[in-house]
Amino acid sequence: MPSIRIPTPLRSYVGGQNEVSVQGLTVAQALDSLTNQHPALRPHLFSDAGELRAFVNLFLNESNIKDLQGLSTPLGEADRLMLIPSIAGG
Repeated sequence: MPSIRIPTPLRSYVGGQNEVSVQGLTVAQALDSLTNQHPALRPHLFSDAGELRAFVNLFLNESNIKDLQGLSTPLGEADRLMLIPSIAGG
């Protein structure tokens, strides 16, 4: 079963877990699974229009999904997604 690694700032929305097992054959389905299990996380990942927020980066194993097939990227049973929020400085 694929899993999604949750960064520290978002763990309070998933009961403190650092990783959540999800279901789905694509990245989009995995994110749906994650946000169905933890609805409070949805506004931190998606805009009101349902688009993945620009500051949310997703890596499948070692590759940014933007360099793959985006949300349509297929997932295998042992794959791990990592949510990495952009850090703004100033």
